[in-house]
Amino acid sequence: MPACSRDGAGHFALTLDGKLLYLNQIMMTTMPKFKTLFLVPLLALLAACGGGGGGGSSTPTTPDVTLKSIVVTPANFTVAVGGTQTLTATGTYSDGKVAAITSGVTWTLKTGTAAEVFSNGSVRGKLIGNDTVTATVGSVAGSTSFTIKPPYSSLVAGGNQTLAVKADGSTVAWGANNWGQLGDGSLADRNTPVQVKNPQALPWKVVSTGEFHTLAIRENGTLWAWGLNQNGQLGTNNTSNRADPVQVGSATDWVFISAGKGHSLAINKGGVLFGWGRNNNGQLGDNTTIDRLVPTKIGTFTNWRTVSAGATHTVGIRADNSLYTWGGNASGQLGNGGTTDVLLPTKVGTASWLSASAGGAHTLAIQTGGSLWAWGANGAGQLGNDSSTNASAPVQVGSDDNWFMAVAGNTHSVGIRTNNTLWAWGSNVEGQLGDGTLNDVGGPRQIGTDNNWYAVAAGLQHSFGLRLDGTLWGWGLNKQGQLGNGSNNSALIPTQLP
Repeated sequence: MPACSRDGAGHFALTLDGKLLYLNQIMMTTMPKFKTLFLVPLLALLAACGGGGGGGSSTPTTPDVTLKSIVVTPANFTVAVGGTQTLTATGTYSDGKVAAITSGVTWTLKTGTAAEVFSNGSVRGKLIGNDTVTATVGSVAGSTSFTIKPPYSSLVAGGNQTLAVKADGSTVAWGANNWGQLGDGSLADRNTPVQVKNPQALPWKVVSTGEFHTLAIRENGTLWAWGLNQNGQLGTNNTSNRADPVQVGSATDWVFISAGKGHSLAINKGGVLFGWGRNNNGQLGDNTTIDRLVPTKIGTFTNWRTVSAGATHTVGIRADNSLYTWGGNASGQLGNGGTTDVLLPTKVGTASWLSASAGGAHTLAIQTGGSLWAWGANGAGQLGNDSSTNASAPVQVGSDDNWFMAVAGNTHSVGIRTNNTLWAWGSNVEGQLGDGTLNDVGGPRQIGTDNNWYAVAAGLQHSFGLRLDGTLWGWGLNKQGQLGNGSNNSALIPTQLP
């Protein structure tokens, strides 16, 4: 039975067999069908719509009004895995009216692999990826593309703690908290995620955690810190510890941070590098061994792209993809062929580098072509070259050129290939490699058979990973709750965070 309706522009229409028909279309194309059903019921229905004659008031209709186009908003939107975005289909009609279409719309996805769409026009993210959503009314359609992003924008593992920034800008933390490094205002360890305090109720953008302290940047570009401050690593111009976030200076142009064992580094919007905290090995790069209590400008370069703080050394990459190292070098972790500490950023070779990660006393770096290289301490096989000999210059890890991400823990390494498989090597005394054993591994070993890993983090003796479906997995040492799964039992294989 046909039913009467009115669209957002005030045009009358009938719904027949799930199709939305405007009155002029009915009179021109479907009249024979209605004649066979009886003309009188049709006239009665038209009267109910306000389009027929007889009794009461009536609303005049505009003849020959047709839907010409559809625009779907918001356009080119982003939704997090597990999140939902409600869409609006807006129609433009032949009489010039523009209005939201509230009925008779069919919503579809181009692939449907990474998201799902509902009949009310809402889209829910399922996997990290991209898709296109289309709204259709009759033969008229409108589309927009969208991106499904991770539910976490930042995932980091520190000494014995783990932190993650959610897509909504809130930050959660779990694990060791003896120096207030979780930022929840207490000194109590947590084996389930707790909210980091948010003094100004502003979204967090990125977080980095060292052995006992944490740094974070808000969406407004301000820099914050909490935890141990013995060497001034919080940058607050004192050595007082903080159990809740405190703002560092007044600058609002910070874009990148890295927290090491006892020192901190940050890059501002202008590409300028700053360092503060412990500097006994020259890890700040200011040509001294003096600790700094506030962010101190390092050198004169204005094109730093990324930086990573290890235990006593630092590695950075400039915009031209050149790699520089400085600080402690007793194990060859600077990669310059020697074992002497360096107090200033010094270029390493002529290769083009994509990313770098500084660990306890070893370094991992991926070249722009996708090959993985390592140097420094290798007592537990953390360099991945199937030996236990330190290397003072970069050595390639295997021969593959499909590395997407590699991170250095204290004495172990974890990486992800471009096919989204997970690999680990090095020390495994607490199960931090995730292969189900406690045996050290001298070369990259695939962890499980899953091929949906997206990001990974390595702490002192634990590791964490993020999968494409948005789930978090942790493994290794858990005595202080650093796996966040509600227990304090270590895990030898990746275990999902509830």
